[in-house]
Amino acid sequence: MDMLWNGWGDPARATPLPDTVSRLLGELLGVEPRDAASVALEEIEVPGPPLDTAARRALAAAVGDRAECLRTDAETRVRHTRGKSTPDLLRIRSGDTADTPAAVVLPDSHDEVLAVLEACAAHGLALVPFGGGTSVVGGLAPDRRRPFVALDLRRMNRLLDLDEVSRTATLQPGLRAPEAEALLADHGYTLGHFPQSYEWATLGGFAATRSSGQASAGYGRFDEMVLGLTLATPEGTLDTGRAPRSAAGPDLRQLVLGSEGAFGVITSVTVRVRPVPRVRRYEGWRFASFDEGAAALRRLAQDGPRPTVLRLSDETETLIGLAQPDALGDVLARQDAGCLAVLGFEGTEEDTAHRREGAAAVLRESGGTFAGEEPGERWAHGRYSAPYLRDALLDAGALAETLETATYWSRIPALYTAVRDALTGTLTETGTPPLVMCHISHVYENGASLYFTVVSAQGEDAVAHWTRAKHAANEAILAAGGTITHHHGVGTDHRDWYVREAGPLGARALRAVKRSLDPAGLLNPGVLLPAD
Repeated sequence: MDMLWNGWGDPARATPLPDTVSRLLGELLGVEPRDAASVALEEIEVPGPPLDTAARRALAAAVGDRAECLRTDAETRVRHTRGKSTPDLLRIRSGDTADTPAAVVLPDSHDEVLAVLEACAAHGLALVPFGGGTSVVGGLAPDRRRPFVALDLRRMNRLLDLDEVSRTATLQPGLRAPEAEALLADHGYTLGHFPQSYEWATLGGFAATRSSGQASAGYGRFDEMVLGLTLATPEGTLDTGRAPRSAAGPDLRQLVLGSEGAFGVITSVTVRVRPVPRVRRYEGWRFASFDEGAAALRRLAQDGPRPTVLRLSDETETLIGLAQPDALGDVLARQDAGCLAVLGFEGTEEDTAHRREGAAAVLRESGGTFAGEEPGERWAHGRYSAPYLRDALLDAGALAETLETATYWSRIPALYTAVRDALTGTLTETGTPPLVMCHISHVYENGASLYFTVVSAQGEDAVAHWTRAKHAANEAILAAGGTITHHHGVGTDHRDWYVREAGPLGARALRAVKRSLDPAGLLNPGVLLPAD
């Protein structure tokens, strides 16, 4: 199934807003119903594909002259236009097809990817790798100074190797996460990688953006799971990862991880796998304040026992009920909601019981109150629902978007305040006071991430309205010592701030890598680094 072209996920799972939330939008934020509905897919006018006969023939030959593997029809091109950020959706709903690819190519092997790259180089075409299409940072909207093709990797969806002795699996990049989990589960294994985009995102995308799943406290980030990668570039093939760890110079895997298609196309990824857990338990804890809850999470992250899932919503997110999307609005009447922490434990019965008991002791000592299993189970049941709610908010005339960052524990309070103030101040100044919510969802011994959700009225120009607020938040993040992105990636939305974060010498080093692997600059131009 293809994802909804002008929204998130499966159209059959569209989620209407609860009445309590609809009232809140109007009474608190001044949100008014939209004047116009989204244009229909069949009404969108797409410019004719700017491919000459020679370019078309070369691309077709690269994928074996199979008609189904080179597509230039309007619907396919629209479905490969941009990603799923709020600005992306607002643009496509208005019929804006400025970032539409000239063609969509579907290879099924590493060699075919190399052949497509050769054809693009020969005919002056740029190329954008396309996995699940879930980017929320402009990662699928390249510099448009030349036509580009979208390289849809969905046909590269195989389990290539499973080494049960070493507990590693080699998989192709077009596998969606549920497909990968099903293939591994047949042998009793799991990746344990469950980001909010899990149902639609691909393994290649996880590696290309340094994805982090909601069980990262127990399984680690995706880049920590990766042991090897194969990269197809215009200059040839780069193979990395001969052993789990090595002292043989700088780790070339790190050049590929997070490279967002700017250095090459990931054609296989070798990851560590773990046995499917026998037990999964989720529960909730309440804290009087976000600071108190964050201190408790820090104790668990640093001294243990560490849960598999560990997250904390601030007071506003808890009050609204966003920590439990399928229960949105249920707790609005409560004045004692405090801050909700969700903990999950996976493993054997004995190990799970031991860690739950130890964590409970730490949380009680830190001021936490056990809220039972129901909040945790509701979070687990609804953890992939939030993007559907974003669509419903857009339909209702609200602006709804997210952003995230990370820093060291000592800087968390200042970073949290700085970003909240930047978003609140910028949007309030333009007459649309926002609701700003936040949670910690990825913890480390030395720091944690902060994930913000913002809801306000759309204003006269919703895209420009959000862009101003986003830029203010980006500036606040850098000024407060945070990283510009923890797991969403760089794309074009964070590119200029990423270059500042890397510094002039770091940016020069990255450009040198780009020139070495992609001297003509055909790979995702303008994404990750400014186009030459």
